[in-house]
Amino acid sequence: MSEEAVDTSTPPTLVQKIAAEALGTAVLVFIGCGSAVIFTNAARDDTGLAGLFAITSIGLSFGIAVIAMAYTFGRVSGGHFNPAVSVGAALGGRISWKDAGLYSVAQIVGGLVGGLLLALTALSSDFGWEFGDPLGSNGFGDHGGVELLGALLIEFILTFIFVTVILGTTDARNRAVAAMAPLTIGLTLAAIHFVAIPATGTSVNPARSIGVAFFSGSDAIVQLWLFIVAPLLGGAVAGLLYPLVFGHGTDPVPGSGLNFGAGGSSDPAFTQQWNQQAYGQQQAYGQHQAQPGQQAGQVAQPVPQQGQPIIQDGWQWDPASQQWIPAQQPAAPAAPAAPAAPAAPDPQAGWAPPASDQTQVRPPQ
Repeated sequence: MSEEAVDTSTPPTLVQKIAAEALGTAVLVFIGCGSAVIFTNAARDDTGLAGLFAITSIGLSFGIAVIAMAYTFGRVSGGHFNPAVSVGAALGGRISWKDAGLYSVAQIVGGLVGGLLLALTALSSDFGWEFGDPLGSNGFGDHGGVELLGALLIEFILTFIFVTVILGTTDARNRAVAAMAPLTIGLTLAAIHFVAIPATGTSVNPARSIGVAFFSGSDAIVQLWLFIVAPLLGGAVAGLLYPLVFGHGTDPVPGSGLNFGAGGSSDPAFTQQWNQQAYGQQQAYGQHQAQPGQQAGQVAQPVPQQGQPIIQDGWQWDPASQQWIPAQQPAAPAAPAAPAAPAAPDPQAGWAPPASDQTQVRPPQ
């Protein structure tokens, strides 16, 4: 297909964004927790090579799943797949609270679908799993490696680190690593699992925990609150502190931050610019194309003043297409025409024979 036939200007719809978040979360739960179903006993009980291999396998499964889904759906929804990320993004000014709420619902639904598919798969396999057995669920105390306070601290701190990495790598001022953001985020999630699997099974994602808890028995459901509260608090603190310490790369989206009642349009999207091909061709993943120097999705539509064209950083706002286009350089004024050289005087001009009869000499030619 030729490039002329590909339409890259059509922004994703809200339905497409929600579908991307639900599907991406379902895949994350199915792959990540699926690996935990196989290796959970070795990861928690075996301190030898088998346990180390299990922890590594589970951690990489979650990390690689996030990388794959981020590259797949990052251009559509921004690729959160985690309510803690959506909350942190909303407090950080990257997405409206309206979108954060819709994203979170979609992520929870996707997590439940992924958990159900995993449960049906485990039942039909030789894993020896039955309803009520742990399905990659999280726990503490008798069902984990740490007590209540330790689980709270681990989940809070690791979620704070995770959301801070996401906000930093997707900062509009950090274009140099924009294309590598999914890889950085996925490897960070894998490292987090290496730390927390022996302690809590690693959540840092309420949708991931909810998705499998209801298939893992009453104990997992009773302890589920911690794996909702701690990650949400960690993501919220990261969302507040990042812009406070490092500033905003662009103006906050209306209806974000602490302005819970303002705006709330679903047009702006927290998009992590993972599929940008070039700085000058970045595509908005919200309803409008991004302004040069501004993070995609956080577009404040310019208001023309007195009919003057709006030009910034070599780009010009086109009201007809509602997009930024390369600015047309004004044509250089034409050089004034050189004055014509004065004509040589005609020596015969104005000569007439004298009235007298005397012979006269005609002026020289």
